[in-house]
Amino acid sequence: MTQLKNDLLIRALLRQPVDRTPVWMMRQAGRYLPEYRAVREQAGSFMNLCTNPELACEVTLQPLRRFRFDAAILFSDILTIPDAMGLGLYFTEGEGPKFKHPIQSVSDIKKLPIPDPNTELRYVTDAVKLIRQHLNGSVPLIGFSGSPWTLATYMIEGGSSKNFQKAKSLMYEQPNYLHSLLDKLAQSVAAYLNAQIEAGAQAIMLFDTWGGMLTTEDYCEFSLQYAKQVKALLANTGKDGNTVPAILFTKGGGQWLEAMLDAGYDALGLDWQTDIHKARLQVGSRVALQGNMDPVALYAQPEFIVEKVKAILEKFGKGSGHVFNLGHGILPDINPRHVEAMVNAVHQYSPVYHR
Repeated sequence: MTQLKNDLLIRALLRQPVDRTPVWMMRQAGRYLPEYRAVREQAGSFMNLCTNPELACEVTLQPLRRFRFDAAILFSDILTIPDAMGLGLYFTEGEGPKFKHPIQSVSDIKKLPIPDPNTELRYVTDAVKLIRQHLNGSVPLIGFSGSPWTLATYMIEGGSSKNFQKAKSLMYEQPNYLHSLLDKLAQSVAAYLNAQIEAGAQAIMLFDTWGGMLTTEDYCEFSLQYAKQVKALLANTGKDGNTVPAILFTKGGGQWLEAMLDAGYDALGLDWQTDIHKARLQVGSRVALQGNMDPVALYAQPEFIVEKVKAILEKFGKGSGHVFNLGHGILPDINPRHVEAMVNAVHQYSPVYHR
């Protein structure tokens, strides 16, 4: 069994005692770092960067050289599975992800394969192995996937959307066909995450980016049900023989925390619109909580950022089970010095909550 030099993240996710609150940041390897932009230019395109294990490893490690983060997160994209299914993922500057072959009919759903993560997505598992080698046990590596519902929205809409008209129309008019797509995606996501775990991921996270666009009833039926299915299919231990904790993050899901408890995840991610004190009262000791600073707060001056960090730590209160993070991914034009102020503040002011 590989012993981590810093296992704060794993212990906090499992609600075990820690001496300070661990901190990492969604999209911590990304456009806010000049060194990332240099590698992105070298790659020639975002997809080239994602599919090159050496370059993906490099950008995964970059933030750890600057900041005292307690975890690395695999550099990839949530839409790798639909791409491996043959939808043809590409990126347009300023417009985000698009698919050359979006789902346009029921027959398109029936024809979708369940990708083999060790063939069509081998570049991801190769990157995981390489990152683990370079981390050398310094901090844990987080693997991830988009949730079945979130992947389905992109696949049906052909890209991002403001109102999800096509996906919701299928949901309301032909729910059985949407369920068949979501079931296929749940199997694919579980296989993909298990391949990451087998390759060396030490924690995993399911990004349900668009679950919050649904009504309560539709969220439980079309999003949460399939997140639960994914969790039921996941390996509980990694290649080192250690427990691999799982995090479920639904943007806009703060109103459904009690329902999310039953999905079986070790931790729930909170967006910035959720009060972390009330959330902790709701979930009790059943799960850990991750979050939840407003990403826009990082535009503020460092002294203000420190006060925001202190306020979130105080709201969560004493004891383990808190992983400090943003309430969503970091924005691309944030000053790296402001990230440093946030990370250092967590290191400085969190120990008092663990004595």
